[in-house]
Amino acid sequence: MLTKRKIKGLPDAPGVYFFKRGREILYIGKATSLRDRVRSYLSAEVGESRGSRIVQMVALATAISFKKTDSVLEALLLEAELIKKHQPKYNVKAKDDKSFWHVVITDEDFPRVLMLRGVKLRPEANFHRFTLKGSDANENSLPVSASYGPFPNASELKEALKIIRKIFPFRDSCEPNQGKPCFNYQLGLCPGVCIGAITKQDYHKLIKQISLLFSGRKQALLRELTKLMRAAARAKEFEAAALWRNRLAALKHLQDISLIKRSTEGATEARIEAYDMAHLGGSQAVGVMVVSAEGELRRQEYRKFKVAHGADDLGNLSEVLERRLAHAEWPSPDLIVVDGSWHQLTTAKSVLTKLNLATPVVAVVKDERHRASKLLVPPGTKLTPADRDLIFRLNAEAHRFAISFHRQRRRKIV
Repeated sequence: MLTKRKIKGLPDAPGVYFFKRGREILYIGKATSLRDRVRSYLSAEVGESRGSRIVQMVALATAISFKKTDSVLEALLLEAELIKKHQPKYNVKAKDDKSFWHVVITDEDFPRVLMLRGVKLRPEANFHRFTLKGSDANENSLPVSASYGPFPNASELKEALKIIRKIFPFRDSCEPNQGKPCFNYQLGLCPGVCIGAITKQDYHKLIKQISLLFSGRKQALLRELTKLMRAAARAKEFEAAALWRNRLAALKHLQDISLIKRSTEGATEARIEAYDMAHLGGSQAVGVMVVSAEGELRRQEYRKFKVAHGADDLGNLSEVLERRLAHAEWPSPDLIVVDGSWHQLTTAKSVLTKLNLATPVVAVVKDERHRASKLLVPPGTKLTPADRDLIFRLNAEAHRFAISFHRQRRRKIV
């Protein structure tokens, strides 16, 4: 069991940490401050902020180790690379969920760097290469030379790509030699693929450098940039030497303040599941589950349930929750939202208690016009104003989805 003594000596610096049981890696996470983040796992509120699955993981862990990085950006990239490599049991949501984000490099003469959901990637036979299926650019089988991820937090990844692109500009949507500069070229974010301002050879050097960074090989990248800078200086190509020098300096002094802010804001964001029931006079009763993770709706994880209790909303809610929680392979919720009053809240908690789960539950109370009027929150459950706003929006989404499913069933009967 972990104690405060065992985590003593962790630095107040960004990096990646490993919870272990013996030699087995249970969980990998990133931190703005390794010391503060790991200490938070030993607090009494860890179950409320991170869920029962993480509480179980901490109880099993016997040791913790870490790898310090020079920036939060590097911690973010290294975390994804290590999760992909080690596949820790308690990072199951990040390694299995195809809705999470990946950065891919396309296999083209002038490769693009794209941010895509995992569901867009189709593994080839050897599982080391992928093709894009139905990407935003409408390619149906575009080869991918490299894929990095998964990254659970879309906003953090977007911020990371903004930082990286300022140092290593890349192509994402413009066409090579299209005749006019793209918008990103005018901002300094595209190296000029669109107007032939960069050769294929030099562009591939940029792509190689981006790949090294996403692979967590910063030292190799620094050596590469130093080598290119010195070679250009020896050849008296002073403009090119200055370019490599500036990129080298920028990489050594990454300004990732915005990423630190996002990392801090998102530290306690959990997966939230909201439930609602619908029927007409007890006929064609249905229940639904809608999901939000990291503040974003996960529509591909919504679920529909045909239920057998007619007009008995409490019986329907019990049935839906029991059937949902029987799916141990689904990611565990950190918060459950039910529609109703203390009756629905008590019913949901009874189901969880029967299954020995401690997931927090809240209930959204509606007024006579079926508008959310207040939130029933059990003692000990702490919610910010932003949390409350998200819960109300997710409850409304569950109601919309339930009504839609119920109407669909009635149309089939008619």
